[in-house]
Amino acid sequence: MMNALANLSNIIIPALIFYIVAYGVIHHTNVYEDFIKGAEDGFKTVIQIMPTLIGLMMAVGILRASGFLEFFGGLLGKLTEPMGLPAPVVPLIFIKLFSSSAATGLVLDIFKNYGTDSYIGMMTSILMSCTETCFYTMSVYFMAAKVTKTRYTLAGALTATAAGIIASIVLAGII
Repeated sequence: MMNALANLSNIIIPALIFYIVAYGVIHHTNVYEDFIKGAEDGFKTVIQIMPTLIGLMMAVGILRASGFLEFFGGLLGKLTEPMGLPAPVVPLIFIKLFSSSAATGLVLDIFKNYGTDSYIGMMTSILMSCTETCFYTMSVYFMAAKVTKTRYTLAGALTATAAGIIASIVLAGII
């Protein structure tokens, strides 16, 4: 069974590419030109969002290097530890809202200090998969799409993040 699943995963991407090309041929569409146009549009989007990316990464780097994140975690950790959320995980939640790559750096530090199989390590792993980079996603994609009225996006994103935090506490406690 495992061998069949391994072979299936090796076939999926080439099959998808073949399907797209066959669909284009059947519907008399120039797939290559569409691909080139999409790549060009994607490159323009990257250029447009570059200042936002640089600003976010620089801000997170400054917070991390200054020691503010550890201070912040220790301060809020006193309030969150009775609820099952350890102090070392608090800065991860905060940083994950802005940058997934910076959060990954914090995850590696947590794994190095507490281990991957510890309660904190398990919670960190679950937290990284249950939450999203809300502010990064909103700033980058809304700017690229020129969205000015976000309505309930931030409230919904933060509610989903809170649900992910609660799920990580519960699941890490069960495991």
